[in-house]
Amino acid sequence: MKIQYLYRFLFLCAIVTTTTVSFAQQRSVNRSASVFKIARLKYEGGSDWYNGQTEEPNLLRYVAAHSNIQTQAEYLWVDVASEDIFNYPFLFMTGHGNIEFTESEAKRLRAYLDAGGFLYIDDDYGLDKALRREIKKVFPEQEFKELPFTHELYHSHFEFPNGVPKIHEHDGKTPQGFGLFSNGRLCVYYTFESNPSDGWDDPDVHNDPPEKREAALKFGTNIVVYSLTH
Repeated sequence: MKIQYLYRFLFLCAIVTTTTVSFAQQRSVNRSASVFKIARLKYEGGSDWYNGQTEEPNLLRYVAAHSNIQTQAEYLWVDVASEDIFNYPFLFMTGHGNIEFTESEAKRLRAYLDAGGFLYIDDDYGLDKALRREIKKVFPEQEFKELPFTHELYHSHFEFPNGVPKIHEHDGKTPQGFGLFSNGRLCVYYTFESNPSDGWDDPDVHNDPPEKREAALKFGTNIVVYSLTH
C-alpha cells in the first residue's frame, strides 16, 4: 500500500472494526487518531526508562518529512500501571538496567498487545537480562523469535536487506531483532546489540556520524510504518 493512502486506510479500518479484550472491563486500543504519536513506557525496577527525551520527537519529525504520516513530534510517556496505555497504538521502551512488572501490569500489557497495540523495545545496553525475565510474565507461552532478514519490517519503507543496522558498537556483537506474536501478528519488536533509538537523539548527544544517524532514523521509520500497516 502506498504511504499516501496509509493513514486514510487505517482511519477507516479503525471505524469499521474494533478489537476488544477483557481486562477489568472491555478495552480496545485507540487507533482512530488522525495524528500518530509515540508514548514512552514507564516501568518500575530502577532503570532509566526516561533517558534520551529528544529521541521520539526527532524520529516523528523524520517520519513526517519522509512519508505522508502526520505525527505529533513531542516526548510523551505513559505508565505501564495505567489504563492510559490503551490510548496509544505504539509504545516505546528502553533503558540500561532492571525492569519489574507486577502481575497486574503484565496482564494489562498483554491485554494491550492482544487488542492490537504495538511495543518497540530497544536495549540501551544492559536491559536484556531483566527484559527477558519480565517479558515472560507477559508471554509465558513464548520465547523471543529472531526475525529473518526477509521479514516485511525490514522492507516496509526503506530497505534493510541485512536486518537491524548497527548504530552503537559498544562490544561489537552482531545486532539482532526479535519478535513476540499475538494471533500471528508481530506485536513486540525488540532490538538487541544495535541501539537505533540513541541514533534518533540530537546530533550532539552521542556525536554519531551522519550516516549512522540517518540509518537509525530510517530504521525507526520502518518500525512505525510496519506497526501501522499490520
